[in-house]
Amino acid sequence: MAHEPKKRHSRQRQGKRRASIALKTVTTVRCENCGEQHLPHLVCPHCGFYRGSEIVAKTKSTAKTV
Repeated sequence: MAHEPKKRHSRQRQGKRRASIALKTVTTVRCENCGEQHLPHLVCPHCGFYRGSEIVAKTKSTAKTV
């Protein structure tokens, strides 16, 4: 059973509600090993290091073999 609003909301109230919906900028940090930007608290996707130690072994060649 859906309830319909009894009164119309003003444009000001509608704008205040939508003000928090705006897209936020993504925060990135510089990798200590390779210097590339990546998301904080995650393993660097470029070199596989996290906080100075290698977590994911990355190979030099990324060519796909069929």
